[in-house]
Amino acid sequence: MEHDVRPWGEYWVLEDSETHKVKRIKVNPGGKLSLQYHYKRSEVWTIVSGVGTITIDEEIKDYRAGQVAEIPQGAHHRIENKTNEPVVFIEVQYGTYFGEDDIVRIEDDYGRE
Repeated sequence: MEHDVRPWGEYWVLEDSETHKVKRIKVNPGGKLSLQYHYKRSEVWTIVSGVGTITIDEEIKDYRAGQVAEIPQGAHHRIENKTNEPVVFIEVQYGTYFGEDDIVRIEDDYGRE
């Protein structure tokens, strides 16, 4: 199983196929992903534990366990953990390409491009 540690937390790839990719993502307390978008995929995020503050274009709101965020292809998005507990979510990617090089970062707290 593919696993990667990032400055904000870590992720595990649960499934990687031609039609979709599934990840389990953990965001540490105080962590946040870069504000980003994708050219070739959409994503659906389902919160399984904790509270994540999710930005999708101009909308920012808190999501709790069982809530789902749908992120259209090209939408600017990020998740932030403003709590003292980890937030865990399942990300389902669908589209035509799922490589990490289809992440276009607009803003990043960790100096990544």
